[in-house]
Amino acid sequence: MTKFSVAPMMDWSDRHCRSLHRVLSSQTLLYSEMVTTGAVLNGDRERLLGYTSDQHPVALQLGGSEPADLAAAARIGEDYGYDEINLNVGCPSDRVQSGRFGACLMREPDLVAECMAAMGAAVKVPVTVKCRIGVDDQDPEEALFTLVDKCAAAGVTSFVVHARKAWLQGLSPKENRDVPPLDYPLVYRLKRERPNLFIAINGGVPDVDAALEHLQHVDSVMLGRAAYHEAGLLGEVDRRVFGLDVPDVTAFEAVERYRPYIAQALTDGWRLAGITRHMLGLFHGLPGARAWRRILTVEGVADGAGLEVVDKALAAVRRAVDERESRALETTPESAIAPAAS
Repeated sequence: MTKFSVAPMMDWSDRHCRSLHRVLSSQTLLYSEMVTTGAVLNGDRERLLGYTSDQHPVALQLGGSEPADLAAAARIGEDYGYDEINLNVGCPSDRVQSGRFGACLMREPDLVAECMAAMGAAVKVPVTVKCRIGVDDQDPEEALFTLVDKCAAAGVTSFVVHARKAWLQGLSPKENRDVPPLDYPLVYRLKRERPNLFIAINGGVPDVDAALEHLQHVDSVMLGRAAYHEAGLLGEVDRRVFGLDVPDVTAFEAVERYRPYIAQALTDGWRLAGITRHMLGLFHGLPGARAWRRILTVEGVADGAGLEVVDKALAAVRRAVDERESRALETTPESAIAPAAS
């Protein structure tokens, strides 16, 4: 694992999203969406697991609770070249609970440890756990430390901890991302008391400044929704988090770097809207951001839509930025009224 990663996010962190994030940061660890063992073993593997080679380092997150199935799915993920295989012990959705995986496994630490032992024996790449600090009426301190200790005894050395409980009864999956209070100090304490383990923290991290503060206490920080809705912030990660002597990647540069991927994906039969939906927040906070989102959203869904839609949206942002800069340069009364007189 590395010092910084982007979370596995259902319906968001697909192959297109990861390729966008990679042009913004060369060092960030990227995660797939959670893929169930049943899907890996019986589904369209290329659609579910395929990705471009420039996404490394990239991890596959699995959902499941049968050790043999997880071991088989982990081997398939390793064969696809994933750098890490992660087990989801944190998702609170009803569908996940009915399949006996995700956050409900916090109640079954022995089973999780058995699953991790099977996965670890099946592959050479690291196997890791992403968990919550507990579910429902569990005591977080007891639930978290018990799960981590049992998995560590099974050979796991790296954990990602979403620093909230999951309330499986009474809260929706969306509410579970915001309503349960964050307990960062408990995760910090886990690292202090288990210094030999690699501990990453997740949950409610809004930006790179906050990530740097967390890195004073833990080994790694995982950003989720902030990295998705404001993807441009990833452009400063290589310099600020990893200490590389490189300039930040601007949103404009990211679009240019992403163009070859878009072109190839279109050639491969993907629709433009499915590729560019991950770019909607790229210009967050900049002039023209609304026009950027509108053009990509409205015109990107048309049959046959291609790079010309991206170019049109980008041109709208450039015009808005240029107009703002022009207004900023108008320092005299004469220049200030010139546009109205023309």
